[in-house]
Amino acid sequence: MVPGSAARKEMYRQIVRIRTFELSLQKAYMEGKTPVFNIAAGPLPGELHLSCGQEPVAVGICAHLRRSDALCGPHRQHHLALAKGLDMKKMTAEIYGKEAGLGHGRGGHMHLFDKDNRFGSSGTIGGGMPTAVGFALAFKKQGRDDIAVSVFGEGTTNQCAFHEAINLAALWKLPIVFVSEDNAWGVSVHKKVSTPVTDNSVRAAAYGIPGAFVPENDPDKVYDVCGDAIARARRGDGPSLIEIQTDRLAGHFEGDAQGYRSKEELEAVKCRDCFTGYRQRLIADSALTEAEAEQMVGDARREVDEAIAYAKSCPYPRPESALEHVFAE
Repeated sequence: MVPGSAARKEMYRQIVRIRTFELSLQKAYMEGKTPVFNIAAGPLPGELHLSCGQEPVAVGICAHLRRSDALCGPHRQHHLALAKGLDMKKMTAEIYGKEAGLGHGRGGHMHLFDKDNRFGSSGTIGGGMPTAVGFALAFKKQGRDDIAVSVFGEGTTNQCAFHEAINLAALWKLPIVFVSEDNAWGVSVHKKVSTPVTDNSVRAAAYGIPGAFVPENDPDKVYDVCGDAIARARRGDGPSLIEIQTDRLAGHFEGDAQGYRSKEELEAVKCRDCFTGYRQRLIADSALTEAEAEQMVGDARREVDEAIAYAKSCPYPRPESALEHVFAE
């Protein structure tokens, strides 16, 4: 399932939107936190996990999804949320803890939910996997051809939720695709010292389902492999497990000095950055012009500026409303 020029151009447009959004958040996050880093200071207190470098995962998957399909992501999920179609203004307001946010300011950046786009995320490692299985079970019982996608970090494969979710999905032949984002690091623990399995897609064989590995953080390859798995699930042929080799450009969270990563590794990661590399490839393939690329950058800048200005202008929740919107309506 090779992407055409229009699909490749749209994937790059989304990469630009996501990267522009996150770099702006990164700048806003540091307000009030310098010269001495104080995680509780500024307009965005607490942790902030950015997905810079992992955009190919989101754009390659979401290029095949409908609004009615479900996508359950991990705590590092801005790329997935934006690619799935969440409203950037409401999403930004939620990250700023404002009443106008997707969760009325209750969830923050790790717990983004949008029932209209069937998107959810969790700060609990592996927390989204059983939820995605639930979506897939509901779709099958309702006789629909909607599917669910569960995206998680490679460290999640060592959690109970990973095995339980895949086991049930395979047993019941549910319409779901499991995607591991392998950025090699679980916080500060490298994959090679946390598991003897170098490619988690081989774990699929234990559950009698197909497994695939996507190398090189390549949007076109992600589009191809995930497209086939999503089509398979939509046909009713059951789940698949995919591991995508990707890159985490920043630390586990903002303020992480990354002393556990060598300078050589960090430099190599920057050289593989899809933001510039994919743009150059599309231009070389005549799928994108310099003018179009610059237009995308300008459009993204305006959209992000508007979203952040909106979030800053919105009021915080009233203290007396603390128990409202806590449970599902």
